[in-house]
Amino acid sequence: MKNLSFRTANSSDIQNLMILINQAYRTNNLASWTSEEGIVAGARINEQQLLHLLLQQNVQLFVADLQDSAQQTLLGCIGLTFQQDTVEIGTFCVASSWQNQGVGRQLLEYAEMKAQEICVNLKCYEMFVLDVRSELIEYYERCGYVKTACIENYPMNANVGRPLIDLKLQQMKKLVMQ
Repeated sequence: MKNLSFRTANSSDIQNLMILINQAYRTNNLASWTSEEGIVAGARINEQQLLHLLLQQNVQLFVADLQDSAQQTLLGCIGLTFQQDTVEIGTFCVASSWQNQGVGRQLLEYAEMKAQEICVNLKCYEMFVLDVRSELIEYYERCGYVKTACIENYPMNANVGRPLIDLKLQQMKKLVMQ
């Protein structure tokens, strides 16, 4: 996409990130295919969680901006949490009105590239996806990720929303091509 740029998020982005993430995860409109509306209630993230995320030494949060002559618009974000030779991808979303236009794929490719730059001995990417989100699992499979045998309980104490149905987290992994 033309005029799409990527950068590291900073504390001045917190309010816009809260709006973006909660909108992308918790509301549904005709363009959105990633909403958790109807399966998870409550805010996905709050100001304190975002600030904590930005302050962690092993975390990088990147944003995608659309730059035009008049303004800069925040379109998406993706987080990387580094653990030895693995990076966990999370806090990944694109504004629903910009979904299905390649922004998410570009953001994921950018994050994977940055992860390799930051961690030269990186062996794999991993992520956890709600098990009932078959369309997301299929999307990540098209991006080279595979489901593992690891399935975890929904993180009830993480303050990321309350499940309205029985939910598990499906781990997915992708090996780094050297």
